[in-house]
Amino acid sequence: MSDCCSSSDCETQPRKRTCPACGAVGAEVAARTIRLHLRAPWRWSASAGHYSFCERPDCTVVYFGDDGSLIRKADLRTRVGVKETDPDAPLCYCYGVSRADVEREPALRDFVVAATRDGQCACDTRNPSGRCCLKDFPKPHVAE
Repeated sequence: MSDCCSSSDCETQPRKRTCPACGAVGAEVAARTIRLHLRAPWRWSASAGHYSFCERPDCTVVYFGDDGSLIRKADLRTRVGVKETDPDAPLCYCYGVSRADVEREPALRDFVVAATRDGQCACDTRNPSGRCCLKDFPKPHVAE
């Protein structure tokens, strides 16, 4: 056990931080995830202790570090679906599903749910947010 966890003020949950560009609250994301989405990962040095993901659509910042560092959409090779309005924007990075795909074939959501339940996904690295994509899918329509 590290010294951090022996103190009573140790944080056990990932801390939410505020994007310095837009003020949105972002969830922590691993440096490994960021590195996999960078256009030139060999030029990046993870200098911050913690990084967070900004999901606000109108903000050009995707990642921000607790050291003030910023990584913008232009720095990535991956399209960040939550920051785009294009119908071809990705929803599911593991299976290459876009918004348009789900509109054409709503059952794709069920496929992704089942695959996720079976552990057949890698959202922690494939999704730029480092989290499961199901949150970003449109809610299924319920017949009234």
